[in-house]
Formats: sequence, structure tokens, C-alpha cells
Amino acid sequence: MLQYATRRILLAIPVLFGILLVTFVLARSIPGDPCKAMLGEKATVETCERFNRKHGLDKPIPVQFLIYMREIASGNFGISLRFSRPVTVILIERLPTTIELGTVALVLAIAVGIPLGMLSAIKRNSPIDAATMVVANTGVSMPVYWLGLMLAYAFALLLKGTPFWLPPAGRLSAGVVSVPFYEVFGWDVDPGTGLFHAVEFLSNMFIFNSIITGDWEVLGDAIKHLILPAVALSTIPLAIIARMTRSSMLEVLRQDYIRTARAKGLMERLVIMKHAFRNALLPVVTIIGLQVGILFSGAVLTETIFGLAGVGRMLFEAITARDFPVVQAFTVVIAVIYVGINLLVDLSYVFIDPRIRLE
Repeated sequence: MLQYATRRILLAIPVLFGILLVTFVLARSIPGDPCKAMLGEKATVETCERFNRKHGLDKPIPVQFLIYMREIASGNFGISLRFSRPVTVILIERLPTTIELGTVALVLAIAVGIPLGMLSAIKRNSPIDAATMVVANTGVSMPVYWLGLMLAYAFALLLKGTPFWLPPAGRLSAGVVSVPFYEVFGWDVDPGTGLFHAVEFLSNMFIFNSIITGDWEVLGDAIKHLILPAVALSTIPLAIIARMTRSSMLEVLRQDYIRTARAKGLMERLVIMKHAFRNALLPVVTIIGLQVGILFSGAVLTETIFGLAGVGRMLFEAITARDFPVVQAFTVVIAVIYVGINLLVDLSYVFIDPRIRLE
């Protein structure tokens, strides 16, 4: 297992290098001048020359890439052209929101999609099957931005004043403050160190922070603010997971060992869960790993619609402002998460199906 995991991690290195290279080239292929985007169209030539010299944009592209690779190797993502702040600090502030949103959306997609797919396969060609597939097909074809606006309109406006009202934007309500857990526990962490960045990153995950500090008011408020964006973001992965689960279950239910299990008199519940579902799980797990990329790409629209200060919204703003360091850093982090999730998916195969050997 360790040897296989090490080999996969090593194979991921050229993938990440390729992502770095492509992202670097594409970021600098965006039409427009970063100086003009940041300082306005009336910026003088001298002003733009100073701006480019300050941020290293006056050097040849290959030299810029080598400098960028050297900085990345040392854990430094550079300085934002737009905010004049370290990109690492911006990541610590923005990434927790996206991770929370993506995690809640993925859990929702799995918790609803797999049972729907199983039910559809078990009740094949029944009204339940037809209704389930209509829901799945609708989820795949429904644009995230449209669904997000409709959810906000329905739950924030039409249901205002009812127990079903949900906030349409933000992470916490006005007046609700999440106190970092290291302050609650009285930890003396030196700012600027790696440990401080780590605990600050974790404390910016409001759900995690409120659970370990026992602040149930913040927990309830944070979950309430994530319901609408998580539902909007989860629709496409939910539909895809449901359809894949149905297809995989139907394939397994036709196998001889399923008929043998039923002929032996096993309870239908055991036949479905122990024999059919476990053997149908491999393609489902694979598709779940692939949905991580869809969740991050969909987060750009979802966070913009619901006013969440996360990676997606920041990435959109950075592309608009030609903020190269932010675009590159956020893309690299998302790529690392995506590669890591798919590595875990590959490692999970041997536990799901003992017949698989990691060679």
C-alpha cells in the first residue's frame, strides 16, 4: 500500500508541473494589461513601467516562470497585484469558505444521489424509477446560476417571515462573530509562522471552529447560510451520482451470484446491500472523485450569486483584474486538492474490492 501510494504521488508531480506551466501561460494570455486593469486606462507609460518593474512583469516570460517555480518551491505564492498582500494570506482567508461549501455540497450529493440511484435500480421501469430519472436529468440540465437565483428568490423573499426563511448571502448573520479556537483556548501562537497560518486556516472554517469551541449559535448560523449555496452547487453532482449508481446497480443485479444469493433464501435487504451495492460501488466512488472538480468550477458562480468570499469568487475577480499571482496560486491549490482526492479514490479500491491488488 505504501509503495503504491508513493508511486502515485511521484506520478502526480509531472501532472502538477504541467498544471503550473499551463496556468502560467494562460494567465498571461488573458487580453489586457495588468497595469491598465489595476491603475486605470489613464495610467501613464512611466507609471506602468514602474508597476511592471515592481511586480517583475518587465522580465521575459521564461524568466518569470523560473522565478515563479522557485517561489512555489519555497511555499511563497507571491504578492497580489490588486491587493498588495501576500497571496498565502488571501488563500487562508478565502479557501476555508470554498472547502466548507464544497464539502457540504458533496455530502449532500452523496447522501441523496446514492439512495436515489439504488431505489431507481431496484424499482426498474416503475413510476419511482421514472420520477427519479426525471429528477436526475433535471439536475444535470439545470444551470447553477439560474437555480441559485431561484432558490434565493424563493427562500429569502417568498418565504420571508416564515420558519422556512433562509439567508440569501454571506457566511454569518450581522452580529454573529466566530472567535478563533486558538483564542478561545488561550493558545499563544506567533503570527507569521507556519503554525499560525495553519490554525488561522482551520479557524476560518466556521463550522469546524464552532464545533470544537462549542459555539452552537455560530454553528447553526453558519449551516443556515450554507444550505442554499450547497443545494445549488450539489444538483449536478447529485444527478450524475444517482445515474451512475442506477447504471452500476442494474449491471450487478443481472449477475449470476445475485440470483444464487436470492435462491439461497437470503433476505432481499442483505442481497441488495451486502452483495449488490458493494460490488456496484467502484464506478460510483470513481465518479464521486471526479465531481470534486465540478464542485470547484461551479463554486465560481455559486459564491458570486450568494455573496460568499471564497476561492471561486476571488478567482473570478482576479481574472478580471489580471491578478496573475492570485490566479496561479488558486489554480494550483485546487489542482492539488483534485489530485489528492483522486489518489484517495484509487487507494479506496482495494478496501472496496479485495480482489484488487495494488501492483
